Amino acid sequence: MSITDSKTEMPTSNFEVDSEDLRLDSKIRMYGLANSARLALTALALGAGITILGISADAVTTYNATHVPDDFLLPLWPSNMDLRPTVALVAGSTIVIVANAISLLASKTQVVRSRSGVHMALSFTAPAVAFIAALVAMAFFYAVNASTTADSFQSWTCRWKDVAMMTQPHFGTLCKQSKAGLGLAVFLVPLEVIILGVAGYQASLQRQVDQAAHGPERKTGSPAMS
Repeated sequence: MSITDSKTEMPTSNFEVDSEDLRLDSKIRMYGLANSARLALTALALGAGITILGISADAVTTYNATHVPDDFLLPLWPSNMDLRPTVALVAGSTIVIVANAISLLASKTQVVRSRSGVHMALSFTAPAVAFIAALVAMAFFYAVNASTTADSFQSWTCRWKDVAMMTQPHFGTLCKQSKAGLGLAVFLVPLEVIILGVAGYQASLQRQVDQAAHGPERKTGSPAMS
């Protein structure tokens, strides 16, 4: 090879390396955006879970405080009322809170983030567990609430929501709270699916960045994900 040929090939080689660096930078930026989006959605799911837990736990507490034995002349609640749908929301929202809290803490802990395999596993496992919990609680709520033989907490409070009450239980308020808790449970199902999708996209970007950053022709000092 002549000196002239060597001089003309060198800029081309540098250009190819620079182009690879630009692509790697772009993937790293996309990874950062995906990670931020996943964390924001996870925080939203955590907030929804906390709200569901607060609403449902308040409903159970109010029922226990105002429920009287059947031999009273004016019982406020039916003797055959099924409280399981509300309890299911309490249990499901608790699982959602724990799963999403673990996911957020793992993403903010440097020890976990430095182990990409563990970090990605938690990024998938947490929303998957939360999705199943929200789906089961929602499905159970609708299944029991559709019964024509026994009242649920929502069906009973909404039936008497227009009755003016000066003290607990305020059926109108409890009806609205019950509907809000169920609505948030329904909202959590697609939200957790979206979080799973973002986690999958983030894992794909991480593999691409790792392959590009550790390729045999990479230069020393190439950018890497934090």
